[in-house]
Amino acid sequence: MASMRDIKRRRSSIQGTQQITKAMKLVSTVKLQRARSAAEKSKYYFDSMFRTVNSILSRVGHIEHRYLIPGESPRKAVVVITSNRGLAGGYNSNVVKLITRNDELKKEDLDIYCIGNKGREAFSRHGYTIREDLPDIIEDPLYSEVNDLTNRLLASFEKGEIGEIYLAYTFFKNTVSQEPRLIKLLPVEPEDGEDESNAVMNFEPEDVEAIDMIIPKYISSLIYGGLKEAIASENGARMQAMDNATSNAEEMIDKLSLQYNRARQGSITQELTEIIAGSEAIS
Repeated sequence: MASMRDIKRRRSSIQGTQQITKAMKLVSTVKLQRARSAAEKSKYYFDSMFRTVNSILSRVGHIEHRYLIPGESPRKAVVVITSNRGLAGGYNSNVVKLITRNDELKKEDLDIYCIGNKGREAFSRHGYTIREDLPDIIEDPLYSEVNDLTNRLLASFEKGEIGEIYLAYTFFKNTVSQEPRLIKLLPVEPEDGEDESNAVMNFEPEDVEAIDMIIPKYISSLIYGGLKEAIASENGARMQAMDNATSNAEEMIDKLSLQYNRARQGSITQELTEIIAGSEAIS
């Protein structure tokens, strides 16, 4: 059985950890409020962009355009959004599993564009090819940075270095629920049933030139929207994880306090027994 000193030392250590988890929960709560507000403000625009592009492409019929057909290369680029820090429960590992457990995405054919240190660390351990490491973008996402990334991805696609482009991120449902998602960015594939209108779609300028202008903005919008959702999801996951850690610490402190009191009571009882026995021996 552990001594009173050991129990007291361990209880003090857990109490210190509990103070840290409480502080981290408060910080994550404040960050979550800002991140959720930013995600909600931008969500309408990015959802509208997604619906609009799908509506256009579903109504134009067959167009021979490089952005609408798979490239010749078997390689695939995946933009993976994770966090720079841990202590967020399964937030980062769930995104990584979207790639590592997907039978259609073979390790030897993937170029990973990591936004966030945790994704880079995980994919490096698994032996994936890290094409770019972009940890700073997740700290304070700027549309200009996302646009530069989109241009590099499209340049690789047009050179035939990659044949498809994907985005892996975490969608923010609510404070306690976040959903990891994997979506294809290129080639663009309109979803069935997006637009049932039979109206003729006319382009000005020509359809190819219009798609050349629309698709890069479409991809940038989806990546930027994914960043906003991911930041809110990260803080929600970390707040939940720290809340659970604080509750677990409280339970451990209660158990150790009970053990300490029992050990203390046993020590007192033993001392009294020794005193009584000594008194009887003298008399």
